[in-house]
Amino acid sequence: MIPLIDIKRQHQALKGEMERAVGEVLDQGQFILGKNLEAFEKEMAEYCGTRYGIGVNSGTDAIFLALQALGVGEGDEVITSPYTFFATVEAIVHTGARPVLADIETRHFNLDPEQVERAITPRTKAILPVHLFGRPADMKALASLAQRYGLRLVEDACQAIGAEIEGKPVGSWGDAGCFSFYPTKNLGGMGDGGMITTSDPQLHERIRLLRTHGAYRKYHHSRFGFNSRLDEIQAAILRIKLKHLPKWNGRRRMLARRYREAFHGLPLQLPAEDSQITPVYHLFVVRTPHSASLKKWLASHGIGCEIYYPMPLHHQKAWKDRFPVPSLPRAEAVAGTTLALPVYPELSDGEQEIIIEKVIRFFKEGKGL
Repeated sequence: MIPLIDIKRQHQALKGEMERAVGEVLDQGQFILGKNLEAFEKEMAEYCGTRYGIGVNSGTDAIFLALQALGVGEGDEVITSPYTFFATVEAIVHTGARPVLADIETRHFNLDPEQVERAITPRTKAILPVHLFGRPADMKALASLAQRYGLRLVEDACQAIGAEIEGKPVGSWGDAGCFSFYPTKNLGGMGDGGMITTSDPQLHERIRLLRTHGAYRKYHHSRFGFNSRLDEIQAAILRIKLKHLPKWNGRRRMLARRYREAFHGLPLQLPAEDSQITPVYHLFVVRTPHSASLKKWLASHGIGCEIYYPMPLHHQKAWKDRFPVPSLPRAEAVAGTTLALPVYPELSDGEQEIIIEKVIRFFKEGKGL
């Protein structure tokens, strides 16, 4: 069996170092807002090219708290993508604002800046692009729009840590960048975790207040906040893993390049390439109208794969029960036709050859077409 993602292999290689780090946390007895979190926040900020990092409970909380700290609330609109994980719009809804969906570009499945501009109204407060599957959105165009219309810009970089545009890391393009350390992410913890990056000192202080009950010192609270902190054990583990992330992302790019070369000429839409973009391939996603048949074929040969995503956000029951359903033909056409293949760093060359051979055979022999 070749799984879509196998985090056990990565953990086995780092097990001794991680056990020692966790043991030190246990011996010190400080599990919340300790020295590992403080160090990790600085290391993440440096890695992302920002002045500050704020560790929080999850990627979802990172988006929510960033929007809250920027003053997004009732009566506001936030423009985002219809083709992403549900948490993106969930975070907007919990601020009291209304999510507004703009259609995507079909080359790379990220927000189309032209569609974003058409969606701007007097109520628009922020743009929330998603760097989907580890491929950055068009941040130059979106930053220009935000500046022109006086809008806030928050990056959902939960799938894209380490990705760059012209050498500038994601998470440093907007007012805030939001990251997830869910275990299967490129930088994954041993549970939930998240981080907000920013270079705005006032925003940094507001988020720090919000994540700890609005407290500016113990038992003194200047506002109503939340309980959303990245704990010391997660921070200790993530500090170890961060040192390996450039190597792991490089391996993902190498695996992606081999897929590209092998699948050239097949009736598959491959991830878009751009000389100015450095993706990190959280997922290697191909597009085909035969995605369901290809998934079934690969599964029959012990190869894990998954359709990302089976439906756009505005077709979800939760959306339809609360908001009007817009017409977004590109997202609707893409949904259900995109299939993720294994691309985790520990995937062996031999395993990838098996995957490649099965995909080629599917199309050459017309299996399930």
